[in-house]
Amino acid sequence: MADTIAARKAPNPWWVAVVCGMASYIDAATIVATGIALVIYQQTIGVTPTEIGIMSGSLTICIAIGAVFGGRLGDRFGRRAVFLVTMALVAVGIAFLVFSTAFPLLLTGVILAGLGTGADLPVSLSTISEAATDRNRGALIGLSNILWSVGILVPVALSIFAGGWGRFGGQVLFAQIGVVAIAVLLCRLAIPESPFWKQAHVERTEGIRTIRADKAGVRDLLKAPYAVPFLALLVFYALTNVGANTGGQFGTYLAVNVAHIPVQLNSLIGLLSFPLGILFGVWFMKIVDGRSRMVYFVVGAVALLLGYVTPAAFGFNVVTIVLMNLFMAFGGAFAFEGIMKVWTQESFPTLLRSSAQGTIIAVARVVAALLAFVTPALVAVSAQGLYWCLAVVVAIGLLVAWFAFRGGRSNQFDHEQELDPDARTEAPAFVATAAPASVATEAPASVATAAPARDTTAAPTA
Repeated sequence: MADTIAARKAPNPWWVAVVCGMASYIDAATIVATGIALVIYQQTIGVTPTEIGIMSGSLTICIAIGAVFGGRLGDRFGRRAVFLVTMALVAVGIAFLVFSTAFPLLLTGVILAGLGTGADLPVSLSTISEAATDRNRGALIGLSNILWSVGILVPVALSIFAGGWGRFGGQVLFAQIGVVAIAVLLCRLAIPESPFWKQAHVERTEGIRTIRADKAGVRDLLKAPYAVPFLALLVFYALTNVGANTGGQFGTYLAVNVAHIPVQLNSLIGLLSFPLGILFGVWFMKIVDGRSRMVYFVVGAVALLLGYVTPAAFGFNVVTIVLMNLFMAFGGAFAFEGIMKVWTQESFPTLLRSSAQGTIIAVARVVAALLAFVTPALVAVSAQGLYWCLAVVVAIGLLVAWFAFRGGRSNQFDHEQELDPDARTEAPAFVATAAPASVATEAPASVATAAPARDTTAAPTA
């Protein structure tokens, strides 16, 4: 009877995945729209190249800072409070970018939008994973990757028309993010607090020594059994993201200055690759909760490496750029950000989950930003040499992930309600009885019952 009531009260997990997954849309759309709109503002309201550089760098750094603090706040004070505040922060920041013309106000908007976006990402992903079951958790998280791709596509498509509208075009690019942020905020008002977090919070408050409640300090991320997945994910995502960020930020620069092809042709190649990326993203959602996850990871890793090796070995031209886009669309779907998010959600208990995710995102963004400062200089020396280096760096990241996650062990959603093995006082009865009925009846079936059959390749080997 309690399970029936819980099922009736809990929101549909796919609805939670869409509403919270829009954090990934806003993340991508903010980065891409800022890159395009600030150039329009340069031509219309006199924003200088130096100011553009300051705002672009500030956006990246603020997303990283927001991810660290947002993830920690989400673990300490709950998912819902944080993801409501962060979305409001994004909306306010975008308002500055739409209506301001002075550099200090524009910079304020960039800072607010960056902090809000970064802080929202880890909390939203935890909300999605905690609304899911072992049968659909990977698919629901994978949906956020598709929304991320759409977040790139929309401002690029809008810029085809808005690019010729003067300042109004830049305002349109920013305003669509603001409209989405407000709509997402309103939808989130109906999403309750994560039942996993509520249960962990009650257990911690009442001194019940479960893994879920007791493992809550940041230092726990550097202790067994969490140190291996945490450090592996830091290395994996930071190194693979270096390559992805280089292509994203400097793909047009390489096409024009090295391959000597027009911007329009390069943009067309990029736009045509987006449907493939979304198709492969749906494919990832189909397989990620099954037993073939690691097989796809290995195949995707090979494809991802071929994406860097192709222009490195054969130079930059139309053919190699097309092949690079195809390889990366497939490889990125199965061996990049999507699988990182799934592994992160599965590898850490409730009160560490958002903290780990936020730190991993933050480190990767900072590393990518540091390389971006010197990328044009490296391209001037040798674009092919740069891509050989990227291939090696990405290969190291992929190998680290394979070694860490190739083994078989059930994930933290299977074990985090168990007693903390480090607890001096054992009180098994408390685990089943101490939480208030109002909390227990809201928890998904996976909390109260045995976990369904699942992929045992999800978690790292020690």
